[in-house]
Amino acid sequence: MAMGNDIEDTPESWEVVASRTPFQGAKTAVRSDQVRMPDRMVVRRDYQAHPGSVCVLALDEDQRVLVLKQFRHPVRHRLWELPAGLLDVAGENPLYAARRELYEEAHVKAEQWHVLADFFSSPGGSDEAVRIFLARNLAEAEGERFEVSDEEADMEVARVPLADLVAGVLAGRLGNPGLVTGVLAVTAALAGDGLDGLRPALAPWPARPYEA
Repeated sequence: MAMGNDIEDTPESWEVVASRTPFQGAKTAVRSDQVRMPDRMVVRRDYQAHPGSVCVLALDEDQRVLVLKQFRHPVRHRLWELPAGLLDVAGENPLYAARRELYEEAHVKAEQWHVLADFFSSPGGSDEAVRIFLARNLAEAEGERFEVSDEEADMEVARVPLADLVAGVLAGRLGNPGLVTGVLAVTAALAGDGLDGLRPALAPWPARPYEA
């Protein structure tokens, strides 16, 4: 029986006999691979090719989390979410991207950063890797607010007690994967070794290697 530190995801790659990209969008694509299985059969696997994402759980001194409510067309919902964005530049340092998203979406800066959690958003159908940062010691950002557009132009911004978000997740009222993962992870950290025991902000990220 695997226990403790034995529980760990491990990288592995099976032979890709052929690959094509039947659709290329502005930021993501659909890839179709012919993959050889352990029994030597070759099967097709279609998935979203994604550059990766960052999320920011910004926690203030009153144990409130900065959240945004945004319309998401694919699921036909307005979802409460953490500030988040794509890793638009190959090899971009995810911490820099997280700082940018917190500024652009909420006009907030933070002095203290840690890695809260890393996860694959939908590993059966996408290669998207997501890193959630914990941001603390928050303050209003200087300068002009970033001009948002499209879905972001209609966003609602709020600071919600962490306990209320956890209750919403457990009751099924909140379903954004970054928010669900982030609020449960920070709650677990608070109940365990504390927030200062989290990984440093520049911790390695094998799923999306970057230059520090």
